[in-house]
Amino acid sequence: MFIKSINFSFLKRIFLFTFVIALACILVYFYITKGIHVSSSDSYVNSIFESDTSGEDFINEISNIDVNQLAEDSENNTESSYIKWVDFKASASILKKLSDLDISSYNTDIHLNWIELMAYLGTKYGGNFSLFKQSDLDNLVSELKSGKTIDELTENMKLYNYFYQSFDAIFHEYIGEYEIETVDENGNSCYETKYGLKAYLPIAKGYSFNHYKDFGSSRSYGYKRLHLGNDLMGSIGTPIVAVEGGYVESLGWNQYGGWRVGIRSFDKKRYYYYAHLRKDHPYAKDLVEGQIVQAGDVIGYLGMTGYSTNENVNNINIPHLHFGIQLIFNEVQKDGVNQIWIDVYEIIEFLKQNASTVYLAYPDTYDYQRKFDLMINE
Repeated sequence: MFIKSINFSFLKRIFLFTFVIALACILVYFYITKGIHVSSSDSYVNSIFESDTSGEDFINEISNIDVNQLAEDSENNTESSYIKWVDFKASASILKKLSDLDISSYNTDIHLNWIELMAYLGTKYGGNFSLFKQSDLDNLVSELKSGKTIDELTENMKLYNYFYQSFDAIFHEYIGEYEIETVDENGNSCYETKYGLKAYLPIAKGYSFNHYKDFGSSRSYGYKRLHLGNDLMGSIGTPIVAVEGGYVESLGWNQYGGWRVGIRSFDKKRYYYYAHLRKDHPYAKDLVEGQIVQAGDVIGYLGMTGYSTNENVNNINIPHLHFGIQLIFNEVQKDGVNQIWIDVYEIIEFLKQNASTVYLAYPDTYDYQRKFDLMINE
């Protein structure tokens, strides 16, 4: 009997201790999960942006964050808080539909912002624009024209701000007001104010090229890596123009890209990379690092340089322009491990409608310039 009473008392103490521990664990669990999924604490948000998570895993993780918290965090633009992954998959035909709606509705009662339309559809399709339906766009336009705002329509769309910031980083300066030089019937030059597409195809008007979807394909020179751009095959000497205005940030030889030019947009969000320029005469006349260029300006000439540690060497088999766009939400991304290069194939297809007219301005050096000047209205 004595042994049994001792065992029973001991078991009661064990049971009570276990119950208290279990209850404490449950309370801690609910406190933590509430902090993550309801309040979206700063520590949780930062843990995602500070991690190396990318791709669909990144999308899945940020989808649990309150949209206002996500927008505020990415706008803080601190060393640890910024967008680290963008996957652009809209086709040129969709871009044309959206840009046409923006341009045609300018100076009307309801101006349809093409980036807002793009972000709405991107959120609806989870970034996969192969799911695009014309009826979805028509319904969205109808709602906006009825008086509803994009804020009202996206109030419960958690990832809208993420997609808006991502697409705005790509296309921020592509559509807007500008003044373009024109020549009247008497040969007099004047400027005409317009609203529309003000970004240019990187290949000058009248010069042929071909390309295919090669983003992400394998490259082996130097080390095994992915192709983070689009190759535009053409003739040596074809004038290459700036897609957008900005600063010449890098100029010179790179063993992978040969003679290349890097141009940073004025808002610092885009870095345009033009590589494999012509041997002996790669750049436009007087082009220097730090120089300001405008969209449509001639910046260089197509070639086949690169794949060599020695300067001015043609080691590329086929003449082409390597064209790439890097998105930069924080300056640490520029040359760091979280670089974002997007697939530009469909952007090139979209820009085919707007090529810059050039002419031989300096016959002695065989240098080209744009024919019609452009002034951007801020």
